[in-house]
Amino acid sequence: MPPIRYLHLDVFAASHGGGNHLGVVTDATGWSDAQMQRFARWTDLVETTFLLPPSTPDASYRVRIFTPHKEIPFAGHPSIGSAHAVLECGLATPRDGVLWQECGAGVLPIRIEDAGEARQLLLQSPHATVEKTGADAHPLLAAALSGIGLGALPPAYVAGGRHWWLAECADEASLRAWQPDHAAIGALARATDSLGLCAFARAAHPDDMPSEYGLVVRAFPAGVGIVEDPASGAANGLIAAYIAHAEPHGPLAAGYTVSQGREIGHDASLRVRIIDGTIWIGGRTHTVVDGTLHWNGHA
Repeated sequence: MPPIRYLHLDVFAASHGGGNHLGVVTDATGWSDAQMQRFARWTDLVETTFLLPPSTPDASYRVRIFTPHKEIPFAGHPSIGSAHAVLECGLATPRDGVLWQECGAGVLPIRIEDAGEARQLLLQSPHATVEKTGADAHPLLAAALSGIGLGALPPAYVAGGRHWWLAECADEASLRAWQPDHAAIGALARATDSLGLCAFARAAHPDDMPSEYGLVVRAFPAGVGIVEDPASGAANGLIAAYIAHAEPHGPLAAGYTVSQGREIGHDASLRVRIIDGTIWIGGRTHTVVDGTLHWNGHA
């Protein structure tokens, strides 16, 4: 197999090293499913993506997303990072400031705002549906939420590309200090075929000291074997959809910035925009490694 350009990215980072890792194989033409899975298992990143020509004229490019164990149809930070790689490598030309990504969830638009180091990419989240709400929505939910006080919105089971349990916590300090029962979250994820639990709290700061973020988020995707995720694009899309549904005229209804990952040594910053009920999630991506991939491709 000839050498291929390969990027290792830091997605949603407030500063270098603060975001979520992503590996991108910029030309996977001719790779089999087994070859992609083997390489994703070798990188051992949360996700590795593989860029391909689109199969529909509506799309700018096609992406396949693999964890070390399986292919998944959609995820937020791999989508944003893949779009960054497409732009960095000149693989597609935006149309009216938008790239159209073909993936397992369909053809999704990614908006390009600003340029250079200030460039931000925002992905339109798949339509979300609030399927269940309430602390009694599932028998295993109480155990997954043990040790944390709840906030204004009731816990919810939300679908949109993937399923997550969402829970608003009483305050930022308690969420940041929370030591969750990961076994209980894993049991809930397996019982409900969901990714796990995503907890959020509204930022706490004095009126005379505005915060750089409006929401704090911690995501525990035990359903795919991850203890805690440093930056969760898809999960934040579901949180935004839930807030827009529950508080259409509230202080966060037009959008906000998310702080995520500090509890595990990261510092991610995700931008949320809510326009006429449509959710856009994005942020900046840094290229950390830009090199050549030598891979024999044998499964």
